[in-house]
Amino acid sequence: MCYLSMHLSLPLRPLLLGLLLLCALTATAQKKPVTKPITPPDTTIATDTTRRFEDRVMKNLRELSEQNTMMGRLLKSIVDFNPEEDDPLNLDAELIEREYERHNYKVVRNIQIVALDAIGYSIHDTTSMPGTWLERTGNLFHAKTKRGLIRNKLLFKKNEPLEPLALVESERLLRQTDFILDARILVDERTTTDDSLDVVVITKDVFSLGGSGSFSPSSGAGRITVRELNFLGLGHQPEVTYRFNQNAPRPWEFAGRYSIENIGRSYITADVAYINQNYYKEKSAFLHRDFYATNTRYAGAVGISEVEERILLPPTSSDTIPVFGNLGYTRRDAWFGRAFHFKSYNLGYEPRTPLIVGVRVIDTNYKTIPTENFQSNQLYLGSIGISVRKYYKDRYLFGFGRTEDIPAGSIVSVTAGFEDGAITNRRYLGASFSFARYRQNAGYLFGSASFGSFIDDDSWQQGTLQVQSLYFTRLYESGNWKLRHYIQGRTTFGLNRNPEELLTINNNEGLRGFNSALLRGSKRVTLNYEANIYTPFSFLGFKLATVAIADVAWLSAGNKTSPFKNKPYTGYGIGFRFHNEYLSFSTLQILFSYYPRTPGNEDISRFKVYESSRPYYEFTDFRFSRPGVAEFR
Repeated sequence: MCYLSMHLSLPLRPLLLGLLLLCALTATAQKKPVTKPITPPDTTIATDTTRRFEDRVMKNLRELSEQNTMMGRLLKSIVDFNPEEDDPLNLDAELIEREYERHNYKVVRNIQIVALDAIGYSIHDTTSMPGTWLERTGNLFHAKTKRGLIRNKLLFKKNEPLEPLALVESERLLRQTDFILDARILVDERTTTDDSLDVVVITKDVFSLGGSGSFSPSSGAGRITVRELNFLGLGHQPEVTYRFNQNAPRPWEFAGRYSIENIGRSYITADVAYINQNYYKEKSAFLHRDFYATNTRYAGAVGISEVEERILLPPTSSDTIPVFGNLGYTRRDAWFGRAFHFKSYNLGYEPRTPLIVGVRVIDTNYKTIPTENFQSNQLYLGSIGISVRKYYKDRYLFGFGRTEDIPAGSIVSVTAGFEDGAITNRRYLGASFSFARYRQNAGYLFGSASFGSFIDDDSWQQGTLQVQSLYFTRLYESGNWKLRHYIQGRTTFGLNRNPEELLTINNNEGLRGFNSALLRGSKRVTLNYEANIYTPFSFLGFKLATVAIADVAWLSAGNKTSPFKNKPYTGYGIGFRFHNEYLSFSTLQILFSYYPRTPGNEDISRFKVYESSRPYYEFTDFRFSRPGVAEFR
């Protein structure tokens, strides 16, 4: 199948760029690179014999682009030979809680908000302006974020005392907003007094209008997706997907979502969804408010959803096609959480080890069931936990140079509940623990463990044990080239799960790019490795990184079968990752993958070109979430 899309129109360029880079490397291969110690700038001038290796590569590419040939003109049109230098952080991987400690409890006299457009502006230099007609034209299609929307995100107000952590927490919340690329909150030290201050808030938008699509010439089938992260600059987020010329039973599919965040400065978000696909239909509406800041005291949600879907039934070793069953239900869901902060006499900053309790009620009414293992029920849950949160700032973690907030800390919680079912009643018991540590010279380490199960008399049912870890190294740098390694391990064991509750190792659940309709199990162990090399190349606004991956997955079925008794499935790949911090579809990735082993009862190619815009790794925040049943997926 051939895909032609916004995402896949770019991958031909990296292949051409790779050939050009190979030419440049060949031109420099006759000279052995000389290792030179790092010296302060402006102290020496590097000679040709001691020039850094990457500088010589760029020099050869630049000379090639200046030739009046087709290859030279092509190279000149796609490569930026003068990429922007990284702006230094005010804090480089340091704990941010004490950044403005000396200003606590001063009165905020004025708040100046500087909202920058998406293209051609710099948050580090507000005098920068769009330099080309393309940048100026691009901003015409983008609605700049309203100042009032930015003001509503702030945890401090004019003419009120500045609470501890309000500045750094507000800056973090702005950066975590989908339609804002980066944010800085500064105290104007020129006008600061012993009891009052002026604050400057600077934000830079993401180009919020985006989309994607795909098309297969052989079948005429395709997909079009359009999304807007900041409709009219108001923070509304509509998204529409339409598929056409699909296989039977119906040629078209539609999915629409609409979100409004931080309604009336309450940090309440509204989400509405309507999905009408061949094998999945959903209508839902929710209002929710998280423990968005470390000193948030109340959180909760309420909503309703109606779902009709087709689920995979347990396959056998002789099956060559998947067998499905229909499932339909209506679910009403509500929860409420309260954080109790311990009293502190340290005026530097508030304690961030709150005791949090939550209660939740879920009413599920099944209208269509594929087996007798589904029963309508009301589930009552309660949880109690302690959360410790802190944040660091650094770059080149999951982004390509923007400021990223790294969550660290720990959280422990215990959940208990009761299921009042139409057929049988059961108790529920679960517990979880997570922690993370970050050091600039050592890297980031995250670990978590959770267990949950229903209990009917003395029988443990539908239990789940999950263990997860994530480690990435410090950032290795050589000139303008940067390298970071990622290692992830995940284990999911099912205990007395229902036969139709199955695990997969497809894509983000195990092997990237792998897709099997029949390979399922109840126990899974996966290991994932990735190396990212951030290059100095930038073309068409996209920065380039090269990626190498290696994935291993073990899968087994049954309560007494160990997944390690089975031969693992593996996947290996190399590819390119393009990242444009200014666009809503910021990351485009192309992997050339190889899978040495595939299921014997399926016709799956061992080689695959895999494209994705979804991140494979992500941070786990240590905010307390709603009480729930341990997920099995």
